[in-house]
Amino acid sequence: MIKVLGRANSVNVQKVMWCAAELGVDVVREDVGGDFGGNDTDAFRAMNPNGNIPVLIDGDLILWESNAIVRYLCHQYGTDSWTLPTAQQRGLAEQWMDWYIGTVNASMKTLFVQLVRTDAAKRDMAQINSAIADATKLWSILDQHLATRDFILGQSLSIADIPLGCAAYRWHSMDFEQPDLPNLKAWWDRLVARRAYRENVMIPLS
Repeated sequence: MIKVLGRANSVNVQKVMWCAAELGVDVVREDVGGDFGGNDTDAFRAMNPNGNIPVLIDGDLILWESNAIVRYLCHQYGTDSWTLPTAQQRGLAEQWMDWYIGTVNASMKTLFVQLVRTDAAKRDMAQINSAIADATKLWSILDQHLATRDFILGQSLSIADIPLGCAAYRWHSMDFEQPDLPNLKAWWDRLVARRAYRENVMIPLS
């Protein structure tokens, strides 16, 4: 039995659960973190010394860092369309996965904290407007990339779509005027058409 420790409304947990569902891998998720707590105990920190979610337990393997978990699931349980048989394909997929973590995530996190986690009267509009501008520039890069393909690596969903796909739900669901990025929106609509995405990622923002 594969277990994932982490709350359902965490974008990092959503990556793992969506990926597992696409692969047809049975996973039992346990609420940990946020209002549920449990991630600051000695037992949890023995598994992940950072105290962050998610943590995956698969037999004797304990694994943390959401992108690493997604890669593991694909390599361990995925078919060729998910494992990506060439080094070139894997390199491109990991480029986009790391771009989300290292570049896109900062402005998206600011927007999420300000627009979802902060009371309206206490929001910092300067931070919000700056984050919208920064994120728009970054999502525009992906919008241009998607002009000639249905998914990030081509015509099929792959591991490259997982982290950015989870962030795209938040981008399209938070309360601000959306810029016109038609290729990004078309890609997101293709994700929304997938049951695994709807059930594991499209959870009310909180």
